[in-house]
Amino acid sequence: MQKLNIMKTIKFLLPAFVLIAFNSPVFSQKYKTASDTVKLNKEYVDVSNDIAELTSKLTVAKNNLPGYHTKATDAMSEAQTSADVSRQSASKATNGDFGDAKSAKKKAGQALDRAEDAKDANNKIKDQDKKIAKLSEQLQKKQERLQELDAMRLTIRNLPQ
Repeated sequence: MQKLNIMKTIKFLLPAFVLIAFNSPVFSQKYKTASDTVKLNKEYVDVSNDIAELTSKLTVAKNNLPGYHTKATDAMSEAQTSADVSRQSASKATNGDFGDAKSAKKKAGQALDRAEDAKDANNKIKDQDKKIAKLSEQLQKKQERLQELDAMRLTIRNLPQ
């Protein structure tokens, strides 16, 4: 009976310990001594450069977004106009001759092309939004790493010499 209680306790504590161990944030300071300062400074410069590059890319991506919105709006307008023309041509072709039908088919093809252009423009907006989100996430991670490096630098400076 004693063995059974121990087994139940182990079955409960082991998964609990594993969950706690993997879910708790582990802060291990990579740079600990004054001799690590050179490596810390190198990583600090690299991370700072990455932040500058990501900030630049993010700014460009955000600045391009209004242009994509304008193109998408224009493409939607053209698609709507082309669809209206196609609809009118198809209406005329039902009571017309072979030439009217041929013209209606051509207008329908043009309307389809304009609709595909509008779809492509909207896809470019979605892609740009994803790019902005990805760059923002990368930038945030780099900024967090820079803060960690600042904390390590402060810890090393406060070490007794």
